[in-house]
Amino acid sequence: MNFKKKTFKPIKTLTFLLFILNYLNLNAQDFERKEYNFNSDWKLKQGDIKGAEKPNFNDSKWIKVTLPHAYNQEEAFEKSIYEHTTGIVWYRKDFKVPEEAEGKKVFLEFEGIRQGGEIFLNGQKIGIHENGAMAFGLDISDIINTGNKENTIALRIDNSWDYREKATNAKYRWNDKNFNANYGGITKNVMLHITNNVYQTLPLYSNLETTGIYVYPSDFNIENKTAKVNVESQIRNESPSDKQISMEVEILDMEGNSVGKFQSEAETLASGETKILKADKMMEDLNFWSWGYGYLYDVITRIKENGNTLDEVVTTTGFRKTNFKDGKIWLNDRVIQVKGYAQRTSNEWPAVGMSVPAWMSDFSNQLMVESNANLVRWMHITPWKQDVESLDRVGLMQAMPAGDAEGDSKGDNWKQRVRLMRDAIIYNRNNPSIIFYESGNDAISEPHMHEMKSLRDTYDPYGGRAAGSREMLDSREAEYGGEMLYINKSAHIPMWATEYSRDEGLRKYWDEYTPPFHEEGDGPLYKGEPARAYNHNQDAHAIENVVRWYDYFRERPGTGERVSSGGVNIIFSDSNTHYRGEGNYRGSGEVDPMRIPKDGFYAHQVMWDGWVDIEDHGSHILGHWNYNDTIVKNEYVISTGDKVELFLNDKSLGFGEKSYGFLFTFENVAFEPGTLKAVSYDTEDNILSEAEFKTAGEATAIKLTPRVSPTGFKANGADIALIDVEVVDADGNRVPIDNSEINFEIEGPGKWLGGIGYGPGNDILSKDLAVTNGINRVMIQSLVKAGEIIVKAKSDGLESASINLQTNPFETQNGLAEHLPGQGLPSNLERGPTPSTPSYTKKRNTVFISSATAGSNEDEVYKSFDDNELSEWTNDGRINTGWINYELAKPSEISEISIKLTGWRTKSYPIRITADGQEIYKGETRRNLGYLHIPVDTGITENVKIELIGANTEEDAFGDIVEVDPTKELDLYKDKEAANAKGQLRIVEIEFYE
Repeated sequence: MNFKKKTFKPIKTLTFLLFILNYLNLNAQDFERKEYNFNSDWKLKQGDIKGAEKPNFNDSKWIKVTLPHAYNQEEAFEKSIYEHTTGIVWYRKDFKVPEEAEGKKVFLEFEGIRQGGEIFLNGQKIGIHENGAMAFGLDISDIINTGNKENTIALRIDNSWDYREKATNAKYRWNDKNFNANYGGITKNVMLHITNNVYQTLPLYSNLETTGIYVYPSDFNIENKTAKVNVESQIRNESPSDKQISMEVEILDMEGNSVGKFQSEAETLASGETKILKADKMMEDLNFWSWGYGYLYDVITRIKENGNTLDEVVTTTGFRKTNFKDGKIWLNDRVIQVKGYAQRTSNEWPAVGMSVPAWMSDFSNQLMVESNANLVRWMHITPWKQDVESLDRVGLMQAMPAGDAEGDSKGDNWKQRVRLMRDAIIYNRNNPSIIFYESGNDAISEPHMHEMKSLRDTYDPYGGRAAGSREMLDSREAEYGGEMLYINKSAHIPMWATEYSRDEGLRKYWDEYTPPFHEEGDGPLYKGEPARAYNHNQDAHAIENVVRWYDYFRERPGTGERVSSGGVNIIFSDSNTHYRGEGNYRGSGEVDPMRIPKDGFYAHQVMWDGWVDIEDHGSHILGHWNYNDTIVKNEYVISTGDKVELFLNDKSLGFGEKSYGFLFTFENVAFEPGTLKAVSYDTEDNILSEAEFKTAGEATAIKLTPRVSPTGFKANGADIALIDVEVVDADGNRVPIDNSEINFEIEGPGKWLGGIGYGPGNDILSKDLAVTNGINRVMIQSLVKAGEIIVKAKSDGLESASINLQTNPFETQNGLAEHLPGQGLPSNLERGPTPSTPSYTKKRNTVFISSATAGSNEDEVYKSFDDNELSEWTNDGRINTGWINYELAKPSEISEISIKLTGWRTKSYPIRITADGQEIYKGETRRNLGYLHIPVDTGITENVKIELIGANTEEDAFGDIVEVDPTKELDLYKDKEAANAKGQLRIVEIEFYE
């Protein structure tokens, strides 16, 4: 008996243990990682309120909001950036988590708050976040109440302009009144995660110090559509025992089909240990992410023990190949020239600021693609995750900055920037649209550039991103560079302009012949000086865009060994930031704040249609064709053709004068009602494209057209519907000169946000809003109650209109929702995969220089052709020593000389050029923003001489652009006497072509 009892007891114990282990395994297998939308059921109150962090605090009279929501967002465009409300605001929320969260890990993910905030849970301070730009996470596992017990989260947020970091007392330089519109509070999405105790970490380094999942392709064969997919996942074991685990990876295409499955080796993960598991597989028949082709895959990573899934995460990403060399950028083995926008990171809208639903981010960003942009350079500050993911979907490359004002930083400010870049790289490294990591909005030191590259190489070594900065023209560390206005070329790292065409013009001004009859350039002074460049009419603004882009287009790949990789126009949409024209917001956009296009939008659409060279031809007539019979004016056509013919009511008005590559001018065209048509031809008279205007009739009616999310208009208190408002004639044609005042009424569960106008406070939130040039756009925000919303529009003398919108129920329980922000939004695949054909043809051949002699400073003459735009050759200041004789590497017939002369925007040099002693050019050089092109005919020659034949003159040809200092160091090479030196010949770079 005793023996049986002694032998039987261990058997019972073992059976019990096996039962428990099996139970735990089943539970582990049954429990699914949960990610909840945490945006619902918040309340806010402005002011520093004592005790507001306590759970029993009475917040019954606070404002109810759904996130994302800035407490001062209704000031967007109503007030200038300098007048945005700042100070302390409190946010609070009561919520419950499911009973199954008991004993599990619970995390909060904030995509960002502005500026600095302290976070409290159930009265206990759980964290602080201060940079105002980046996402952060909090582990609340040990504090959260589970089951049916209530939790209270509270945030005290300070968005003061002079906010200082608590630990260092240092300000954040990117908290700047010029470019960082100050929408304060919880301006971005918040999520709540529940995981097992063995879990894949979140890519949130701040507070959590975790790096999450890293997916990257390698070993590409673009032609055969193959690549190796590599997956690394950081795993943490917070269970009480060691675990023998492996990682299974499954890849789903956009149709949800499983296209690959593979797994890692099993590894032991000790209790308390964090380890990275890796797996890879060669994949076939891949769809590579590309410009205008936002093809994305879901990469599912499952952590398994004994066949049971402990954790599962879905990472949405895309696969693409990049390269940066020889002054060019490659995407999927095809050269691409940068064409796009330097866009304010706030990407804001009237009355709602930056806190828009994800579908509106797609709507705005896809418009950039429709204008044929291929890249967005977010300015100064790391972009919101919502925009990063949006550019993945729409197929738009992006340059991601860390954060700062202008130039380099030092001390604590530099450390702030480094931490922000580290966090941003980790958070966004799986987003294929990110092509560049921008380390500064101006040049930084070589040690600092090296440090930024080290971050990239540590956290994203295989992502195919170039690290660089604005300027950095002679850097040995930067992998790309380029100035903000001037034209740079390189045969080494890609050079692209980080912001060009800085002019401004409001959409309401067509031209001088259309109400409200704005004289071109007329407006208030800026800094005491005339500001013509910032008060354009639409036609002049569009023409300026053409002139500025042509500088880059003519230096594109295919035009020589040294090329420009393009540039980005500042900005895409009018912005509630630093302004210089008559409005209280920046009017540089190619669309207005409601994303209604200006003529510049269509000009870019024509000029940018191609990866490098023009691939699909197009034309656009500037303005409209609704004048009176007394008007005689110049007509302008933007076209890719070799020549353009204009027809009025089928009668030819002849061919336009071509300039700046794309601009065709027809002088003194007399208005006549009917059809104005432009036809473009190639050199052999084949028709390439056509465009036309038809005169609209008298305004008769209002037309309303709704736009809502592809996933439906959600009754979550934050979704928005857009409504286009047009005034049309009897045939339904928009009347482009109508500016009728429209009165709106709204019925049902919706909130009126309105649009933007030109009355007091820009008519923000007003229900009396004029159309501008026949069109405007308004916004309706949902409430948390679903139902029918009726919007009515009326105006004296016009037929009224109304539309019905239906909001769909949005299920939220205990402050949690399962439908995530952006979930279900489709990708844009319109442009199709990367073409297999070359993106450019060779236009000319570079004739190389073997050596040179000079009238003085001969030991530095090499600097005039060294492919370094921060070096120059200059003579000693005497006219008779201002010459260089270039010996060519082989006898050549030179057809063109390209030259960059120091002081290019202010100096004109009288020069003569000879080939083997024969004069081939004589004249004054034209002031410009970079390179001067001189067509010549040398015959076969072995040397070319350029010489100064008189005193140079000084006058700024671009004085209207007051934001750029004409005596900046770059343009005059730190020579304080340069502006007064009259006998200098100063050459930055010279190139010869045949």
